[in-house]
Amino acid sequence: MSMSLRAYARHRGVALSAVQKAIATGRIHPELDGRIDPAKADAQWDRHTRTAQPTTPRVTTARPQPVSQPAAPPPLPQASDDARGVDYHKARAVRETYSARLAKLEFEERTGKLISKDEVDIKYFQLARQLRDRMQQIPRKVAPEIVALVVADPDVRGVTDILDVAIREALEDLAR
Repeated sequence: MSMSLRAYARHRGVALSAVQKAIATGRIHPELDGRIDPAKADAQWDRHTRTAQPTTPRVTTARPQPVSQPAAPPPLPQASDDARGVDYHKARAVRETYSARLAKLEFEERTGKLISKDEVDIKYFQLARQLRDRMQQIPRKVAPEIVALVVADPDVRGVTDILDVAIREALEDLAR
């Protein structure tokens, strides 16, 4: 037995607009003639409606069941559009957070506060090469001084001083 939307709204104990909204969102489906089969619609309504929301009691025209029959188990909760919406909002928040981080990095790079890893690697390699070359020049530079010192007066402290001065000069040149 089909009924009109208004009659079904009275049957459910809800406003006509609630029934219209349920049809528009696909929570219930009308028959081909546009009318509502109350048994089907009640099952669809219960299956697609969150149980956490209080509902107004509905007026039923069916006879009450005898007490001797066991009550049917309550329907299992289904993932509603609202629950899926929470996941969407979380995902969107994560996306926005990462977009903001990327925008900050791009800004810092353009303002010169941040440089790329490749630039750092190139500068580090160049500095290490300069240090190596400068340190390799020290023996050729100080060898004559060391020989002259050792021939005149074999003094370990004098050799150490010559080496210290040469190393300090090389490091100061690199620091500039």
